[in-house]
Amino acid sequence: MLPELPTPHASFALLLTLITFAAFATARLRVELICLLLIAVLALGFYLFPLVPPGRLSGLEIAFGGFSHEALIAICCLMILGRGLVMTGALEPAARALGRLWNFNRSLGMLFSLLVCMALSMFVNDTPVLVLTLPILLRLATRAGVPAAQTLMPVNCAILIGGMSTTIGTSTNLLVVSLAADLGVGPIGVFSFTSTVLVAAAIALPYLWLVMPRLLPHVSPDRPVEARRYRAVLHTLRAESLGASLRDVVQRISTGAQVVGAVRGGKSLRFVDDPGLLLQPRDHIEIEGTPEQLRDASEELRASLAPPDVAALVRSIAVAEREDEQIVEIVLGVESGLIGRSVKDADVADRYGVAVLGIARAEALPFRQRPEPHEEALAVGDVLLLRGTPTRLAAFERGEGALTLQGGMELPRSRKAPLALLIVAAVIALAATRAMPVALAALAGTIAMLATGTLRYDRIGRALSLEVIVLVAASIALGRALVATGAAEWFGSVFAHSLSDVSPFVALAAMMTFATVLTNFISNAAAAGITTPIAVSFANGLGLQAEPFVLAVLFGCNICYVTPMAYQTNLLIMSAAGYRFGDFVRAGLPLALIMITSLAWLLARQYGL
Repeated sequence: MLPELPTPHASFALLLTLITFAAFATARLRVELICLLLIAVLALGFYLFPLVPPGRLSGLEIAFGGFSHEALIAICCLMILGRGLVMTGALEPAARALGRLWNFNRSLGMLFSLLVCMALSMFVNDTPVLVLTLPILLRLATRAGVPAAQTLMPVNCAILIGGMSTTIGTSTNLLVVSLAADLGVGPIGVFSFTSTVLVAAAIALPYLWLVMPRLLPHVSPDRPVEARRYRAVLHTLRAESLGASLRDVVQRISTGAQVVGAVRGGKSLRFVDDPGLLLQPRDHIEIEGTPEQLRDASEELRASLAPPDVAALVRSIAVAEREDEQIVEIVLGVESGLIGRSVKDADVADRYGVAVLGIARAEALPFRQRPEPHEEALAVGDVLLLRGTPTRLAAFERGEGALTLQGGMELPRSRKAPLALLIVAAVIALAATRAMPVALAALAGTIAMLATGTLRYDRIGRALSLEVIVLVAASIALGRALVATGAAEWFGSVFAHSLSDVSPFVALAAMMTFATVLTNFISNAAAAGITTPIAVSFANGLGLQAEPFVLAVLFGCNICYVTPMAYQTNLLIMSAAGYRFGDFVRAGLPLALIMITSLAWLLARQYGL
């Protein structure tokens, strides 16, 4: 018998879902505006025409409850924790190691990242895995010139695929297995379907590795098109650099910085003249690159961009004044007292408490005609790369008639790096072992970072995204509306009725598709709760085993690649890489089709259907 027509409230929810999807897909309005309009329409609609009989939630609770939902709290706290890892430089060693692999071969670096993240998420919840890898991938985008937008979504999808391969991979998996057991389905072990998912993952891997990055934006939103390049000197070389040749030093730098030569006894020795020159104690290395490249080269060679006494002075001032150090670019004006003088003669460090790390000349001479950077006479329009506290840098700007340019960066609070790692590791452990809900563990970790000074209060705003916040709240509201009005249940009954005469393979694929559609618009838990009973009832009606249909639901609830609101990790990468709604549809839909087709075929084959 055909299902009855949906109620007016259910029809309203279904229509609003279609309109919202169309608005996201066309991208004619900003995401934030679409989400706020959706919440407003839900609130007004349920206020004027309340649900009768009233459900568990009132209309206003459905519309506005997303702003207090634990998923939103978890996402905001996880973004703050990720910011803490970035600000302390806690993952710099891992980023450098991965960066070397990416520089050696980008294709192999991408493949390695996909496989490692997929393996981790088999045993650790998807969200902590992404929180751990997200700062590394963002740093990699800066170090190796790999656009973040081309790496984050493939890695996120690999994490989601790995998470569906065991019952402990995600909380949704456990929920589906528990619901199935309550409905009389036999026990499903932790690794009962691991081999099935791994085969499907192998089928999808070429798409993730080679095709999906080509479908995504090619430039990271915050990456400058052309960064200014500075000449600088690396001081206090470590023992591993002494006795090495300039050519060896070049091979050790993987950041794109260029070694110009060496400075010995005040005399510049050019790389082009003697690349085999062996470095001696008290030698310095002349280098050229962007601020990021210079800083990374300094870390790789474990050498300072400022003389040791100057670096110690700046560091002591930062500690005494309780301010974080920054690196900024400052251009010299016509009235600057530094014009015609060198940095060395001007005593910049003693007068202002800042260190000059590099110089970008307004009119650069050939390298052979230039002295050491700190002995070079400055001219109008020269740009200095300065390190110091905000107070001291502002004093330099006022005192020298200079102007600060965009492009500065904060130095990592490296002394807090071990503490940041410990806090995030504790959050991951609590969430992975399910000793504490993700939202509560992330909130505790955020409080710990703020209380210990690992992350400053005034830096929280930089970690959060208004677009993500309203998108989470709106998606929760829409999901609640679909469930509370009975729209999701009605759609499920129509779906089950339409599949009464199809083959088992088509039935499995359709059941998985149904769960996938729901999970991309409502929460995974809600999708699992709606589709699991339907799957068991449908299998019993066909006289088939219920287990493959339960697994089809489990897989479908994890195929959440097509919309940003489908899963909280999607929202995290959306904020970090600047993805649009259409990027998820364009790159995620083919992957969803690949996974649905391969998993349905494998299930039918495995269970002899």
